[in-house]
Amino acid sequence: MPISATKTNKKTAQLAGTDVAIVQNGDPILRELAQTVPVADITSPKIIADMKAALASQDDGVAIAAPQIGEPLRIFVVSGAVLAHADPKYKGDDIVFINPELTKLSREKHDVEEGCLSVRWLYGKVKRAQKATIRGYDENGKRVLRGASGLLAQVFQRQSLRRSRHASW
Repeated sequence: MPISATKTNKKTAQLAGTDVAIVQNGDPILRELAQTVPVADITSPKIIADMKAALASQDDGVAIAAPQIGEPLRIFVVSGAVLAHADPKYKGDDIVFINPELTKLSREKHDVEEGCLSVRWLYGKVKRAQKATIRGYDENGKRVLRGASGLLAQVFQRQSLRRSRHASW
């Protein structure tokens, strides 16, 4: 499926100042199988730009997956602002992963609190590995392999649940 699919307008939380909406719990798209993006189709920045705008509009947003804006695709974006807050040494932008796959998890686990932009204001404790490695493609179609610990490892694990279906609570 090309990256230029159309958005659903069912049960959404409209974002101030944009035409992008975050799909809310109960919308069937959150339960659909997310589709792999053919590498040749990683050319349209519209969906990624919409995801970045939606994520930036939420003060507490850490990451967002394409199904959360109505696109049943295997793409997620991690907020560069949140990463910089968690690690003052980080000076980068938002990070995009297309067709992500978890490749490695550490044995050490800890309980962390998580929420979801599609299930607002509901938080819960989950057990996550302290370190994780993920592979996929960036927004330019370049293959990436990235290891992480802490918050970014937690995001990788949360987003990998969205590989087949969106992981709403």
